[in-house]
Amino acid sequence: MIKIIGDNLPNIPWENKPAHSQAPIWRYSKNPIVGRNPVENVARVFNSALLPYNGEFIGVFRGETNTGIPYLYLGRSKDGIKITFDRLPIKVGDGNGGKVSFEYAYDPRLVEIEGVFYIVYCTSNHGPTVGMIKTTDFKYFEKLESPFLPFNRNGVLFPRKIDGEYVLLSRPSDSSHTKFGDIFLSRSKDMVYWGKHRHVMEAGYEWWCNTKIGAGANPIETSEGWLLFFHGVTTTCNGFVYSMGAALLDLNNPEKVLYRSANFLLSPEADYEVSGFTPNVVFPCSALSDAQTGRIAIYYGGADTVTSLAFTTVEEVISYIKKYAR
Repeated sequence: MIKIIGDNLPNIPWENKPAHSQAPIWRYSKNPIVGRNPVENVARVFNSALLPYNGEFIGVFRGETNTGIPYLYLGRSKDGIKITFDRLPIKVGDGNGGKVSFEYAYDPRLVEIEGVFYIVYCTSNHGPTVGMIKTTDFKYFEKLESPFLPFNRNGVLFPRKIDGEYVLLSRPSDSSHTKFGDIFLSRSKDMVYWGKHRHVMEAGYEWWCNTKIGAGANPIETSEGWLLFFHGVTTTCNGFVYSMGAALLDLNNPEKVLYRSANFLLSPEADYEVSGFTPNVVFPCSALSDAQTGRIAIYYGGADTVTSLAFTTVEEVISYIKKYAR
């Protein structure tokens, strides 16, 4: 029996698999859970992350304002589905009582490690790169040093240290709308200096991910390895198409890929994935898991416009990865 190694989450958002479905994961029947214009001055919320907090849920969300500039917003939920947002973006300090200019931040990932909540996001510093902030109470946020030079995106932390080191996935890229990209891994003892960079997975494994790939949700620890949901991109005559894939990484040496599904798990089909600000996008950024039941709830952005939910179980998705690995 395949198991999740982690905490129980009895109030995880959940909907049973439709009787007719043959897919390894299934969409929430009431998607999207966040539609257009969800809060004052915000046109779209997508590519965002939630986690359990004080018996409920809290999240950091990509809010595209009416200026077109993305900011990070806090959102709260009792059930992980209906979300209320703060009216203003997150304010960030420097750790010494000063404030930091904080704008143009997008695609956040959120994870707790040893009582500290880390938000890893995409930003610009003379080109696209990875930014980090931390908090212990979701009231005060402190900016950390950027782990990389430009150009890089899709920073995703593992939820615990491995051999005493923080471990971060990323996707080195270029300064434009990236036309290439593999997933790499880096390590740090202090969340300041990053090194031991290693290649993990390449694009081009199959047609649906032959242009670029990027880590999605923070990896989930299981009895079979680290379960990683990621996005894969292909280039068509009508532009990019983003789909969701999954792989298993070695628990002790996560730069080693144990299995990787040749099939995508979810590809744009629903109206809210096919049509929107950027058509044909399924972009996972977050996943909740319940160790007792093996249930997994995946939050993903649809068409760079809305936030949606999909569901699976650890047994079903890992069995699928292994079945269709090559």
